[in-house]
Formats: sequence, C-alpha cells, structure tokens
Amino acid sequence: MEKNHNKIQKSGLGARASRRLANTIIYIVLITMTVVWLFPFFGIVMESFKVNTRGMDGELFPEKFGFDNYIRLFKETDFLNWFINTAIMGVATAFFQTFFVLAMSYTLSRLRFKGRKGLMNLMLILGMFPGFLTMILIYKVFSDLGLTMQMAPVGLVIVYCASSGMGYYVSKGFFDTIPKTLDEAARVDGATRLQVFYKVIMPLSSSIVIYTILMGFMAPWGDFMLASYIIHENSQGMTVAVGMFEWLSKTIVNTNYTMFCAAGVVVAVPVTTVFLCLQKYYVEGVTGGAVKG
Repeated sequence: MEKNHNKIQKSGLGARASRRLANTIIYIVLITMTVVWLFPFFGIVMESFKVNTRGMDGELFPEKFGFDNYIRLFKETDFLNWFINTAIMGVATAFFQTFFVLAMSYTLSRLRFKGRKGLMNLMLILGMFPGFLTMILIYKVFSDLGLTMQMAPVGLVIVYCASSGMGYYVSKGFFDTIPKTLDEAARVDGATRLQVFYKVIMPLSSSIVIYTILMGFMAPWGDFMLASYIIHENSQGMTVAVGMFEWLSKTIVNTNYTMFCAAGVVVAVPVTTVFLCLQKYYVEGVTGGAVKG
C-alpha cells in the first residue's frame, strides 16, 4: 500500500511538473509573439518623438526626445480637419449601421415570412463580391449628387451604412440563442413587435450591440481604397487614411516620415482606447454570435 501511495504521489508530482513545463513554454512563445507584434508599433512611437530628424535615419531610439512632430502635425497640416472628418464618420456610421444590422438580424431571427430563406441566400451571395466592383458606379452617382471631394464624408457614410444589413450573420446568431418564449410571453402581455425588440431583446443583447457599434466605428478609420477614390485629393473632405497616405509619396516622404509616425500614434489612440474599453463585449459578441440558428 505504501509503495502504491508513493507511486501515485510521484506520478502526481510528475504531472504537475509537466503542466508547469508546458505552461512555461506556452508563456515564452506568447511573450515572444507579443514582442515581435508590438515591435513595429514601438518603433513608430519612437520615430514620432525624434527631434531635428524628418526622414528615416535607421536609429530606433531618438537622440533627443521632443514633441516637434506633433506640433507640426497640428500647425502645418490639415490633419485636425481629417481627424474630425473621420471621427464624425465613425460615430455616424456606428449609429446607423448598428440600427440597420440589428433590425435586419432581429427580423431574420424572429420572423418567418415568404422569401426569408431566399433573401438570406441572396445577401450571402452578394456579400461574396468585392465592394470595389461598384466603385465607378458609386463615384458617378455621388458625383451627380455632389457627394464627392469636399462632401465625400457624407457620401462615405451612406456607402458604409447602405448595405450594412447584409452583415447580419453574427448578430442573427446571437439573437437565435435568446429563447423565443420571452417574445411570446411579451406578446401575450400585449407588447408589439417593436416593444419586444427594444424592451425585451435589446436589454439582453448589450454585448452584440456594443460589438456592432465597435465594428461600425472602426470601419472609416482604416478605409482607404473607396475613400481615396471619392475624395479625389480634396483636403477638406479627406479622412486620416487618405490624408496620411499623401505624405508617403516619393517626393516628400523623407521630410514628412516622422510627422507621419506622429499622426499614426494620434490616430491609434482613440481606436485603441475604444477597443480596449469594449474588448469584453467584443469577445462576448463574437462568441455568442458564433452559434448559428
């Protein structure tokens, strides 16, 4: 009995040691991946604080720290205007896109009507086509309506929100996990479909609502192809992505590189802050919406 007890104890110690070793290896790999992933961002931050250096000098750490690039960014360029344009677009897109996506998702999840399956299949097929196929048509229509160049932010918000209902997949999957008995109980008590939606379903769906808001807010910050096509080099209507890209041309990149890095840091602050604050809801929304009904 004593020998068996010793064997069990040794095997338990061996299992714990193996787990510790495995966890140590995993942590080392994760830390290494994190360092490799964050190194470029660290380099950009260091470049943004360099003084008396406007081009790429090959040095990671600046000889002298300063805020010269940030001062130039707001005094000598239209960056503030670009930033405001993008921020307004992000807020507007988040608001309207969230409404369209959640309304479409609730409709497809809760209601049964003729042509429902066909509509879902049609939106799935249309979503497979890349958006740039319609760029020429979009530009022509918006040009006739005066929604290009200086008014491009308004046109871009319309584009971002117009077909957003086709991105119902994650939200619909989340709504499918909410028991339909709650809807039926509310309907028995005299609630309308709209009341069921915003008084019963919405309070239970905070994670997917915030996930949708986050996705809508982040979209304008990274869009370049369509935005540059519609804005067409008009500084008053530029977004940060289009405006900053202008600084990377071969003729001026050597004089604006460190300022470009400073602009990248400024742009990253609101997006990163919003994402970190809402990360919990983002994960809950993705995992909850992964269950398809």
